[in-house]
Amino acid sequence: MSMTPLSEMYLRSIALSLRLLLWVAVMSLGLTWCSAPAFADGIPRAAEIHKRTLIRTAHAGWGLDAPIATFAAQVHQESRWRPDVTSPAGAQGLAQFMPATAQWMSDIYPATLGPAEPYNPGWAMRAMVAYDQWLYQRVRAINECHRWAMTLAAYNGGLGWVFRDRDMALASGASQLVWFDEIEPFNAGRSGANFRENRHYVRIILLRWEPLYSHWGAGVCTHCTVGL
Repeated sequence: MSMTPLSEMYLRSIALSLRLLLWVAVMSLGLTWCSAPAFADGIPRAAEIHKRTLIRTAHAGWGLDAPIATFAAQVHQESRWRPDVTSPAGAQGLAQFMPATAQWMSDIYPATLGPAEPYNPGWAMRAMVAYDQWLYQRVRAINECHRWAMTLAAYNGGLGWVFRDRDMALASGASQLVWFDEIEPFNAGRSGANFRENRHYVRIILLRWEPLYSHWGAGVCTHCTVGL
């Protein structure tokens, strides 16, 4: 039995209300779009040790237009540039690869990466750039900032979740090409803690840490070219 226009309007109203509630929860993390962030800490001293390697690796894997500031911001969030760190969940090294993911990357890029060495800073940065590119090629967005937001969400939480969240957003009338404010509020089934951590991961890299590294090179969201 088909729904009446009034029923459709009612369901759409409920969906939009849920989106708003989720969005308020995300915004409570304290990161607002295009705000001038007050940095709690600066670039770690260890970052300078790996700066040249990161830039060389990004250019080799991504090209001369590689978003250096974005990659640097990602390493900053993952490990604060500590190559020997292990997370409570078992993620390893500068780019915080889980052992299975590190091995998978080594298997699909044997010529570029060789054996998995997540605690080796050079290997970790090459693998991170390669994995970001692998994810980036599988998502589409209205512009680079939104596309990278999806890429980072996938790096942190899995590409399948990005697709499921995107489909849920689309079914509710949101754009499948816009991450911030559109796909971002939708949770297709993760726990609340995992969902909040994933959304925080994207925002803190692109909106807080990326501007911190803007003097290293280009960033995908530094100038807020998002078309909101």
